[in-house]
Amino acid sequence: MYAERGFTLIEVILTILILGIVSIGLVSAQAVMAARSADPMISRQAIAVAESYFDEIFAKDYLDPVTGTVCPSAPASRALYDNVCDYNGLAGGITDQFGNNSGLLGYSASVSVSPSANLNGLTSSDVLLVSVRVSDPLGHTTLLSGYRVRY
Repeated sequence: MYAERGFTLIEVILTILILGIVSIGLVSAQAVMAARSADPMISRQAIAVAESYFDEIFAKDYLDPVTGTVCPSAPASRALYDNVCDYNGLAGGITDQFGNNSGLLGYSASVSVSPSANLNGLTSSDVLLVSVRVSDPLGHTTLLSGYRVRY
């Protein structure tokens, strides 16, 4: 007599049950990864925004071209900013220097410029600390700081 081969009903049900539990675990893990896949992109966008502000600020003169002084009062319009200190206190949504909206909803930036005391022997009138803080839609804050020296 030949032994009959095959699976019993209990073995089939247990196999289906185990495969179901494994698939639920895999789908749950994939859902978590998919939900967080945008986080690095949002962080990188915040860094890019801060870097673009830095590029704009550091392209300006250290001294005011009109008065030749450090940190005179800023013009009313960002389009008229002509020295690093003019950016101190700039805050709000992400726009270019002419006020055009960037389309980056949920992002905001603030800039502070302050004299920095004694950096490698330079006096506070020769060194400015520029800090750009960008908040992203997830509520995270990116801070970039750098020194601008009179040269």
